[in-house]
Amino acid sequence: MKLTMFFAIAATLRSTASFTANVSSRNVSAASKAFVRSSAFRHDLTYSKSGRRFVIRSLSAAADNEGSSEYDFDYLVIGAGSGGIASARRAATYGAKVGVVEKSRLGGTCVNVGCVPKKVMWNAASIAEVIHDMKHYGFTGEDGVEFDWGNIKESRDKYILRLNGIYERNMANSGVESILGTASLVGDGKVKVIPEGGGEEKEYSAKNILIAVGGYPTFPEGDGIKENSMSSDGFFELESLPKKAVVVGAGYIAVELAGVLQALGTDVSLVVRKGKALREFDEMIADTLDNEMQRQGIDIFRNTDGLKKITVDDNGLKSVTLQNGEVIEECDAIIMATGRSPLVEPLNLPGAGVEQNDKGYIVVNEYSETNVDGVFAVGDVCGNVELTPMAIAAGRRLADRLFGGPEFKNAKVSYENVPTVVFSHPPIGTIGMTEAQAIVKYGEDNIKIYRSKFANLYYGPWQVEPDDKPKTAMKLICAGEEELVVGLHVIGMGADEMLQGFGIAMKMGATKADFDSCVAIHPTASEEFVTMFPWGLSKQDTGAKVSPLNGQKTAQPKI
Repeated sequence: MKLTMFFAIAATLRSTASFTANVSSRNVSAASKAFVRSSAFRHDLTYSKSGRRFVIRSLSAAADNEGSSEYDFDYLVIGAGSGGIASARRAATYGAKVGVVEKSRLGGTCVNVGCVPKKVMWNAASIAEVIHDMKHYGFTGEDGVEFDWGNIKESRDKYILRLNGIYERNMANSGVESILGTASLVGDGKVKVIPEGGGEEKEYSAKNILIAVGGYPTFPEGDGIKENSMSSDGFFELESLPKKAVVVGAGYIAVELAGVLQALGTDVSLVVRKGKALREFDEMIADTLDNEMQRQGIDIFRNTDGLKKITVDDNGLKSVTLQNGEVIEECDAIIMATGRSPLVEPLNLPGAGVEQNDKGYIVVNEYSETNVDGVFAVGDVCGNVELTPMAIAAGRRLADRLFGGPEFKNAKVSYENVPTVVFSHPPIGTIGMTEAQAIVKYGEDNIKIYRSKFANLYYGPWQVEPDDKPKTAMKLICAGEEELVVGLHVIGMGADEMLQGFGIAMKMGATKADFDSCVAIHPTASEEFVTMFPWGLSKQDTGAKVSPLNGQKTAQPKI
């Protein structure tokens, strides 16, 4: 059906209770989609895109939005990070009039100073490791290979700028209005925006307001610490590779940056307050990484209780004095990765009556609702599973519930069994409970642990002592008579790329028997998870809707 005819019929049938049609998205222009989203179009439209089916509803059909014309926006999002943009674009597909307020570059922490540029640098470091290893595979010339930090920084920054542009175009194509400035809540569904660079402030009204501003890196107290160090964000502003660097922190950001710098040739010291890094991870993960970082040459300062001060000599080199009296001298760069806080100061949350906890995070319920009607929050600003994909999922589900109609009235995300990867060297994958957490919840007598530790086949040809080869470590934590898999942890080559599939299995309630029922892919590291000793002897209970056990036929779709 041609678009002109389609919209003519739509106008004619405007008073009809329901109106649906299928239209190829290739033929729907941006202007046509904007018309669909406008308040003049009062009916449902479904269209197919690459074989998928989307529904765009007018606000009268999508949700109870009587009186929405009283507002400038049906949905106003504060923060154009991954979660905010995902929620805004999802809401726009349902016909909502959506605006997004952002004071900086689009994409938030992840795109600009987080996941994406970090992964680029991790890739560079991984290439350096392969060059170092190539002699074991018969290649020569390692000493003649040079690394140009400025080159990769320039290419990385251009890539990020391109992503910023993609986000901008995606928002425009979705009909989402972009507002540049700093936002704060006024109350009664109103948001004040102060334009960046000055100008007259403007006030917007919205029936629904989403706060998705993320967080920012913090610095510990101490003489000269903030003045003479950089945050994890500042790492991406480095113009050259430091000769000697100190990374302060025990979380995943600290070990990631330490690993990158060490692999690229920096003399790295890692400062942790207590005994080791990643203390909240499973003990196997923390211990294996600790051993591997030492093997690589990272100098770990333990039980320091943090930094006391940083001083600078006449040559611009820095000395770090720790609380336990130890001193690290002649440092080029000191990177603080000691934590992050929610970016809430500009928002006027107390004035708007929005509840926060003692750390400043916005308090929300399972539906991302704050204590103030019509005000919602997702992502790092809430402090609950601070991961980009988590914010995206929460933002989309919130938009579904607000604008997607009755079938989405209870839409929400689960914050349980969230898979995550640490891009350390080697990488880490983890989902579910640690062994210690499982013991507390289920009791030691009710859990069973499966372990495996081995050298990846990649290291097979290396003519070195077996103990000197980097190790991969894996652990399955099972609970109950059926041996439900409640925790899965891996550290080693390829851990980052193998976790997603196992995450799906755990979300579906897989048991040890389910894992054993899957034939191994050989030779891979991931096969260890489906061949852990003793293989095939667990109780034959399945968590699957259609059992894969004992040679059962594969599930079939309902047609």
